[in-house]
Amino acid sequence: MYIELEHISKYFGTFKASDDVSFGIEKGKLVGLLGPSGSGKTTILRMLAGLEKQDEGDVIIDGKNVNTLTPDQRKIGFVFQSYALFPYMTVYDNIAYGLKVQKRDKKFIKNRVHELLELVGLPGVEKRYPDQLSGGQRQRIALARALAPQPEVLLLDEPFAAIDAKVRKELRTWLRETIDKVGITSIFVTHDQDEAIEIADEIIITNKGRIEQVGNPVEIYENPKTPFVAQFIGQSAVIKDFGKLKGFEKENDSQYGVIRPEFVEISDFTDNIKNGTNEVWKAKTAKDKKSDNETTIDAADSAYEDGIIEEVLFRGNTYEIRVRIGNITVTGKTSVSAGKRSRGEHIKVLIKQLYIIEDENTQIVKNKAFDDSQIYYI
Repeated sequence: MYIELEHISKYFGTFKASDDVSFGIEKGKLVGLLGPSGSGKTTILRMLAGLEKQDEGDVIIDGKNVNTLTPDQRKIGFVFQSYALFPYMTVYDNIAYGLKVQKRDKKFIKNRVHELLELVGLPGVEKRYPDQLSGGQRQRIALARALAPQPEVLLLDEPFAAIDAKVRKELRTWLRETIDKVGITSIFVTHDQDEAIEIADEIIITNKGRIEQVGNPVEIYENPKTPFVAQFIGQSAVIKDFGKLKGFEKENDSQYGVIRPEFVEISDFTDNIKNGTNEVWKAKTAKDKKSDNETTIDAADSAYEDGIIEEVLFRGNTYEIRVRIGNITVTGKTSVSAGKRSRGEHIKVLIKQLYIIEDENTQIVKNKAFDDSQIYYI
């Protein structure tokens, strides 16, 4: 591993901001530190940079223990959430600052500044001051300044937090492309799941100063290893009374369920009628399978719940629909082409699967009353 943290702990008074943190990062990877506010993300980043000193453990970069090295000796570039550009300096002087500290010659500095302005897509702005730039432009200049001294590692603390939503989305793609061009090992802190999933090679999820899970975005999303990750990733609803749902059994009071929108299917069973067909969904329960009779029951009765729409939100190409099933509320999604549903409308809802959480264990369980292998048409 190019970067390694080994058993890192950090205290602020009696508060433990980092609790036995260990992980490794391969050279050239773009890694997202993802977690809620106060989970220890920025503390980890600052200890890597040497801006904070850990109380326990080791920071290793390229095989070397850097515990005693100052930030400038670690060859790390740092992009701050607030840009931290010098307001009284031009763009040129901001980017050139680190190079001047390194005592590089004027010709090298000039060439390097113009090279970086081209890289970040802002040629010709070198004479402007930070207050003459937009938020997105300032962040690009902050990145150029961090890259100017040719660091071996790039750290970014909530790089898009101060930028409006539209520009933020554009900058995500730009950052990914820029770091790929430079080929530098990079770590960014974020609390935005979409941001981490969209651009990171790997995600490290933090919670209460500890590492919950490390993996690529697909692994993190599809196979959460801890109860916290299962609840934190995606638009998850925590359901204590999941045993009241059809097709699921709650074995004890310590268990609870987690349901994501993609686990929810919304239907009113009128599609076939509208399409002029006579097909009706049928399903066999486990009990039916054991009998000699080809007894069937409507899927609507065996697995689908009766729900009432509480809220409908338009999300561009989908509707996000919040549905109440008894005293349980879940969220599902339908395509815009399926038509808009209305608040108060009675609908059928299928919970295809859910996560069952017990203590520190997480398992995904499918709806026993709705098994695709047992569905057929009559």
